Amino acid sequence: MNRERGAVGDAFRIGSVPYLNAAPLVHGLGDSVRLAPPSQLAQWLRRGDVDAGLVSITEVLEQDLYDVVDGVGVVSDGPVYSVYLAHHGPLDQVRRVACDPASLTSVRLLQWLLAHRGLHPEFVRMNASAAPERDVADAFLLIGDPAIAFRQSPAAAASGVQVWDLGAAWKEATGLPFVYAVWAVRRDRASESLIRRLREAGEAGHRDLDEIIRARPEFDAATRRQYLRHHIRHTIGDRERLGVRFFGDGLESGGIARIHPIRWV
Repeated sequence: MNRERGAVGDAFRIGSVPYLNAAPLVHGLGDSVRLAPPSQLAQWLRRGDVDAGLVSITEVLEQDLYDVVDGVGVVSDGPVYSVYLAHHGPLDQVRRVACDPASLTSVRLLQWLLAHRGLHPEFVRMNASAAPERDVADAFLLIGDPAIAFRQSPAAAASGVQVWDLGAAWKEATGLPFVYAVWAVRRDRASESLIRRLREAGEAGHRDLDEIIRARPEFDAATRRQYLRHHIRHTIGDRERLGVRFFGDGLESGGIARIHPIRWV
């Protein structure tokens, strides 16, 4: 790690996802954070367009390029509400799953959960803004704010879809919390000051959570409060790291992905 480069006031290039679940982690970073969907953000980080990014856990598991800031992240310990499979009919009859192209971790998590049940449907790409239509697939993976919006829409009730919450399914299968995203810092850009800044921003978001819930524009205040206080957590400790290790081991042993050890800093 570069111990000399950077101080708290330095102009670090930081990227994040544009979802409500990330708001407490970027709250203390000001307005300079660049926003992009998970897959695009991962590309920025790999290319060096940003020094650090709030990226999907699979990015740091599958790419041996980063140091990962310990202590803060996007986590659920049960139902997550914003990551789910919307499906028609029983799960064991699902033959084709359409995936939001913005997702990285959610696709891997869904593959893990379905394989855990002995299910191996076909995965196809869908338009991120598309509503689930049965002529495209019989199940749809939705994530983030669009997933919340669809879940609350009249279209959801009219479509007759069932919702399989992936956070709840993971907790039922493993008894562990699931980590969706972490602050990843490129090793060639890592410095103690950058890592400290990211960790302190998360701590500020935790302290100011009531203010964030009041001020954010997404959805209504009751939804924001329920989501950020009961579905999403932003602390990583021993159980969360164990969940990450269990997930990575399962991806590798199942032949889904090749995994690298995470360097927590």
